[in-house]
Amino acid sequence: MRRLLLLLLAAVVVAPTALAVDPAGESRSRVSVAAAFYPVAFATQKVGGTRVAVANITPVDAEPHDIELNSEQLDRLLEAKVAFVLGSDFQPAVEKAADRRDGPTVELLPKLVDAKGKKVAAEGKDGGLDPHVWLDPVLMSQLVVEVERGLAAADPNGTAAYERNAQALQEQLAALDARYRERLTGCARDLLVTSHEAFGYLASRYGLRQEGVAGLSPDAEPDPARLGELADLARDQGVTTVFTEKTVSPRIAQTLARDAGGLHTEVLSPLESLTKRERDDKADYFTLMEANLGKIATAFGCP
Repeated sequence: MRRLLLLLLAAVVVAPTALAVDPAGESRSRVSVAAAFYPVAFATQKVGGTRVAVANITPVDAEPHDIELNSEQLDRLLEAKVAFVLGSDFQPAVEKAADRRDGPTVELLPKLVDAKGKKVAAEGKDGGLDPHVWLDPVLMSQLVVEVERGLAAADPNGTAAYERNAQALQEQLAALDARYRERLTGCARDLLVTSHEAFGYLASRYGLRQEGVAGLSPDAEPDPARLGELADLARDQGVTTVFTEKTVSPRIAQTLARDAGGLHTEVLSPLESLTKRERDDKADYFTLMEANLGKIATAFGCP
């Protein structure tokens, strides 16, 4: 009997301590946020800090354009206090599901403007809308402002914290922009040949030219005539490298590199989602953007 009483007393003492460090309880005290895919989730977590619990709707190694939501992803999207999507049909399934939400949903792309106040979403050469604003650090900084506003509207008590965190992130983005400008000055070449045209905003920002095999869609079948045209252009312009991506087959880039006279192929990250290896290596927006910069500068013969 005495042993039983001691065990019961021990349980009473330990139980409150266990509940106090319950991670689920801590998570419930935060503002629940659904972010459509990696760059948006990154910005939201950085701006939200410890006040938010962010769910990235697009899983590791997934192609954001083509994602279809399972029940868990749908529940996270519908139940979040605030959701951030890119908009303009970048992720049709996600944006359609977000229309069913009771809470606020912030569409980011339609809010972004250039230095002259014009909408930044431009049409690619295949007529589609170019969504890849996050690859331009200046436009990414604008996206951060919209995330800050969305979080503050959903959680007014956190306004000061969100403003402080957003400013710190924007300072990092300004430094990244400065490194791109410095590194990509005085290069021997300026033609960026890619498997698909994800880098238009980045190229425009830093005075580069982009030519892609497959336009804005990474899944489009290459046109043999386009491959021949690009092979000739690459030879004429002294291109050394054809860029591809981790989430698409390298076959197109390899074919073009061979047809252009045995060029190198290299991988650039469009930062639409992390790969499992990148996640395990704790890569993030800044490390991947720096890696892209190094690869472009090497291919362009920058000083």
